[in-house]
Amino acid sequence: MPSHIDFLGVLFIIWGLLTTLVGVSTLALGVAAAALITSRGGGSQLAAGVTAAAFTTLAIMAIVWGVIHVIVGVPLRRHHSWARLVALMLGSVDLLLLPYGTALGVYALWVLLNEKGKALFIA
Repeated sequence: MPSHIDFLGVLFIIWGLLTTLVGVSTLALGVAAAALITSRGGGSQLAAGVTAAAFTTLAIMAIVWGVIHVIVGVPLRRHHSWARLVALMLGSVDLLLLPYGTALGVYALWVLLNEKGKALFIA
C-alpha cells in the first residue's frame, strides 16, 4: 500500500501541474479578449468584456486548483495525516472532472479509504 500512496502523490502533482498549465493558457485567452476591448470595434466591446471576465475567472480557478494539488501531493508522499484529509476532499471534487479527474478521484478514494492506507497515516 505505501507504493499506491506514493503513486497517488505523484499523480496529484502531475494533475496539479497540468491543471495549472491549462489555467495559464486560459489566462492568455482572457488577456487576448481584454485586448479586444481596447481595439476599435463597434458593438464587440461588451462581448469581449464578458469573454475576458469569464476566461480570467476560470483561469484563476484552474491555477488555484492546480497549485493546491501540488501542495497536497508532496506531503501525501510523506504520509502526513493532514494531506490525507485534504486529498480525500480534493479527490471527491475531482470525481466531477471527467474523464481524468474522475479516474484520479476514484483512485484517491480507494487508496486513502482502504484500511491499509489509513493505517499508514495514523500519527
